[in-house]
Amino acid sequence: MISLKNETIERYEHSIECYEHSIERYERSFVVRLPGKRNVFSTSWLNGGYRKDLTAVFNHQVSLEVCEACQTTEDIKTYLKGVAESLELDPNTVCSLMTCAYMQNTAIVPMSYRDLYVCAIVTAGIEENGGRAGDPASYYENNESYEPVGGTINTILLINADLPEYSVGKALMTATEAKSVALQQLMARSIYSQGIATGSGTDMIAIITDPNSKLHISDAGKHSKLGELIGKSVISATTEALRLQTGLSPESQMDVLVRLSRFSITRKDLWQAAKEIMNESTINVVSKEPFLNNLCNCAKNPFLVAVTSAILHIIDEVEWGLLPENEAKKAACLMIVEGFGLDKASLVENNSESVKASILQHLTKAISEFVMRDMNC
Repeated sequence: MISLKNETIERYEHSIECYEHSIERYERSFVVRLPGKRNVFSTSWLNGGYRKDLTAVFNHQVSLEVCEACQTTEDIKTYLKGVAESLELDPNTVCSLMTCAYMQNTAIVPMSYRDLYVCAIVTAGIEENGGRAGDPASYYENNESYEPVGGTINTILLINADLPEYSVGKALMTATEAKSVALQQLMARSIYSQGIATGSGTDMIAIITDPNSKLHISDAGKHSKLGELIGKSVISATTEALRLQTGLSPESQMDVLVRLSRFSITRKDLWQAAKEIMNESTINVVSKEPFLNNLCNCAKNPFLVAVTSAILHIIDEVEWGLLPENEAKKAACLMIVEGFGLDKASLVENNSESVKASILQHLTKAISEFVMRDMNC
C-alpha cells in the first residue's frame, strides 16, 4: 500500500464556472474530483472505457521499478487500486492514467467561448519512448502479458457540455491530432525511427463531459468551436508540459546538433568529417577540443539551423514519396553549396547506397567545414 499521509496537497482554484471540479496535486498524483454526475471516456486499465458512474480521475507517476514489476493487466489494476485507496478514493469508481512524468510539471490550459469551456490538463515526456505511428513495435502482447516502458503524454480534458458518445469519440480524435501537432511544431524526434514523433507508445487520455449541462453539442471535430477549443488547449498544454518535464522547446530545438540527432549524426561524426577535410585540403589544422567547442557555438547559429533543417526536410519528403530522389538530391546539394558557401567541386560523388545517405554525408562534411572556417576567421 502506498502512503501519502505526509505529502503536501496543493489545491487548484479556478474562477470559471466550468471548473467546479476539485483539482488536487499530491507528490505523485494529480486528482480531478468530479462534482456530481459526469460522463468519462478513458484509456485507463482501471475502470476504463465509457463510464457514467465515476467520482474522480487521477494521473499518477509510477517508478521504473513499478513498471518492471507490473507484467500483466491485472498487476497494473491491483497497483492502481492501491494508489486509489491511498488517495482515499473508491477504486471501483475512479479511473487512472499512468506516467513517469513529475506531477509538478503538469500544464493546465483553459479555453472558453461564450458559455463553452474546455480545459486540458497534461503531463508529457517523450525522451524515453517517443514514437511515430507506424514505427517498429517495442513489444508483442499475448494474453494481456507485456512489458511497459517509460515516457508518456497524458491528457485529462474537461468539457462543460453534454456530448453524445459518438461526439466524445470525435473529441478523442481532435485531442489526439492536437497532441501530434504540438510534437510536429517542436520537431520532436521518434526514438524508434528517423521520423517526427506523433506521441509516445504509452499515451493515455480521459475526457470528462457534463450530461446535466444546458449545452448539448454533437460535433467536436475541427470545424466546430468545441473542436477549436480542444485543439488549442491541448496543443498549448502539451507544449508547456514537454518544456516543464524535458526542456523540449523552440529554444532547445534551435540547435543543429539536436536536428541531426534524428538521423543519428553525432559530434563524433562531425569531428571525423573534419579530420577527413583536413587531410584532403589546405585548411588550417585544428585540434579536437577547440573544434567541438566551436561546433557547440556554431550549432546554435539560426542561419545554420535554418539551412540544415531545410535540407533535412528534403530527406523527409523523399522518404514520404513526395519528391523524386534525383531532383531532391540536386536541390539539397545546391542548398549545401549556397548555404554553406562551399565550392561546388567539393561535393564530389560519394559511394553512399542511398540518396538519403549521400545527402547526409555531404551535409555532415559541409557543417564541419563551416565550423573550421569559422575558427580560422
